[in-house]
Amino acid sequence: MNNSVQEATPIGDIDYKMLYLQESQRVSEYQTELDFLRSQMKTYTRELSNVYQHTKYKRKQLADTNSQLVKYASDLRITIANLKQTNRELQDAYRDTIFRLVLASEYKDKDTGNHITRMSRYSTHLAACFGLSNQEVDNIGYAAPMHDVGKIGIPDSIILKNGMLTENEFSIIKTHTTIGAVILENSRASILQTARVIALSHHEHWNGTGYPCGTSGEKIPLPARIVALTDTFDALTSQRPYKPPYPVHIACKIISKGRGTHFDPLLTDIFLKHIDEFIEIKRSIDNETSESHQEQFSLSERDQQENCFF
Repeated sequence: MNNSVQEATPIGDIDYKMLYLQESQRVSEYQTELDFLRSQMKTYTRELSNVYQHTKYKRKQLADTNSQLVKYASDLRITIANLKQTNRELQDAYRDTIFRLVLASEYKDKDTGNHITRMSRYSTHLAACFGLSNQEVDNIGYAAPMHDVGKIGIPDSIILKNGMLTENEFSIIKTHTTIGAVILENSRASILQTARVIALSHHEHWNGTGYPCGTSGEKIPLPARIVALTDTFDALTSQRPYKPPYPVHIACKIISKGRGTHFDPLLTDIFLKHIDEFIEIKRSIDNETSESHQEQFSLSERDQQENCFF
């Protein structure tokens, strides 16, 4: 035998059993890992399915919620519109009540309707020029026409008297302020609270010589100080049982003379500065084209008696 030829490894020297066991072990490990991965995949699949179902449910919930919100928004718009309508009706009822209350107190005055409108417009305009808030201006506009509601308790023989009042009659007519305050007291409505203040204090004078309390200066409530001026302007420029209407320039002269004694000086300055606007308000309400000119003019005895600044 040639020694240079390598002898083949005897087959009997290979441990096939060991190889088989090793391969079997690897296959078993792979199988275990595969089973684990399959289990994980099933778990992930279930979780993803749950997430999908939950998301789908949430989307449906969200869609239902959105649909409900749209319905709520529509209902809310309808409710707000109804509330606005109700508020308008309430304000109309306020105005109607005020108008009828003032008519009851001054029903024998042929000019009552225009007087109510003028007092409201004059007072709101002066309040706005003074710089009050819209709410305060509105309250004064509603409340101002009730300033003389207490006259319902004064005898017609005094209210409609043409000439001078006796001392006793003047004392009686002054009580319309306190009567008005009693009529309007204990209300929770801000408009009627303002009306009570005006009814009680619109004859107070800046220098403390007015009635019923002799209050002076800024202690007199502002709404009452406003109405004190606008009421005087309206009274001077309107027909009364005891006098004809005075020309506007005479009324302005009288009001100017009462600055700082009868009237709040700042309000007086504002009023006179805007007098053309007040004249226009008067003309629009009374349907006047221009002021009639009076060559002859004199103050009535009643005005001289009731107004110390003349």
